[in-house]
Amino acid sequence: MTASSQKQDLDWLLNSDPAIGWQVLRDLVEAPGEQVAAERAKVADEGWGARLLALQQPDGKWPGDAPTFSSPEAERWWRSMDPARQGTLFPEWTSIAWSLTLLREFGVEPGHPAVRRAVARVHENARWEHDGEPFFSGEVEPCINGRTVALGAYYGIDVAPVVTRLLGEQMADGGWNCEQENGSTRGSFHSTIEVLEGLTEYDRARGGVPEVAEAVARGQQYLLVRRMFRRLSTGEPIVKDRLSDVASAWTQFSHPTYWHYDLLRGLDYLRAAGVAPDKQVTEQVAEAIEVVRGKQDAQGRWRLENTHPGKPHFPIDDGEGEPSRWNTLRALRVLKWYDAAGK
Repeated sequence: MTASSQKQDLDWLLNSDPAIGWQVLRDLVEAPGEQVAAERAKVADEGWGARLLALQQPDGKWPGDAPTFSSPEAERWWRSMDPARQGTLFPEWTSIAWSLTLLREFGVEPGHPAVRRAVARVHENARWEHDGEPFFSGEVEPCINGRTVALGAYYGIDVAPVVTRLLGEQMADGGWNCEQENGSTRGSFHSTIEVLEGLTEYDRARGGVPEVAEAVARGQQYLLVRRMFRRLSTGEPIVKDRLSDVASAWTQFSHPTYWHYDLLRGLDYLRAAGVAPDKQVTEQVAEAIEVVRGKQDAQGRWRLENTHPGKPHFPIDDGEGEPSRWNTLRALRVLKWYDAAGK
């Protein structure tokens, strides 16, 4: 890529929304801290961040349609539920959990008055669909509890009991699995990435917790020894996601990712977690990195792929198959992280 085309890509990213712009300045431009902070401060007041905050209702929920039901039994379960418990995890994209996740991904300042108000509404009112548990107390599935910890740590809510539970649920292979309660004895990429993101956020917010850092390191090895997308037992690539039934799902880059794992999400997590791309790590992720490189188009951008079911609050990209600012931002900073190891 020429210097001119690289500048065009940066301009394309910067001329979008503060939620993307501040991350471009921090991760790609390496702008001064005060410039990054000034751009980030706009997120809660302008663009997508402000729009999403304004959509929240007084009871802490965000407006959304009924979920897409997988069976008549699931629909009956939902319809019979106390309405106060509806809208916490489901429907996809517009529920409390995923709205707070989007705000975190946008980078809203947790101390901003509008953000504090939004989180307080959730803290006071939200209950999980599972059994009416308070939102920041989590529920029973490690993947959901990993998400809860990520949100609680980011927004300044005490989630220590949920962390303790997750530490006790780490499996022998270093991973986690939402099917553990049903007898599963092996980790899952989907569940493990959710828990890793949560525990890493918690460890960062607490300034370092040895037992959490140890669990995170084991979880990172779960991904790395599998080369980010291969079976440990055979070494073969996982070519079909058995949960979504989508072929090559992990080598297609979605955004937002929802609960799904893919290579770009996994690599961007390692980068954000501060994993040093030393000789061993570089070798373990090399194949995944080449998948990322191979998806860059002639304009130096990455397209949106494999959009997951559900209706978002509003578009934050130009649609499946189109160049994606989110994927381009994430891919460029992953490649920058990896390539730094060779310099």
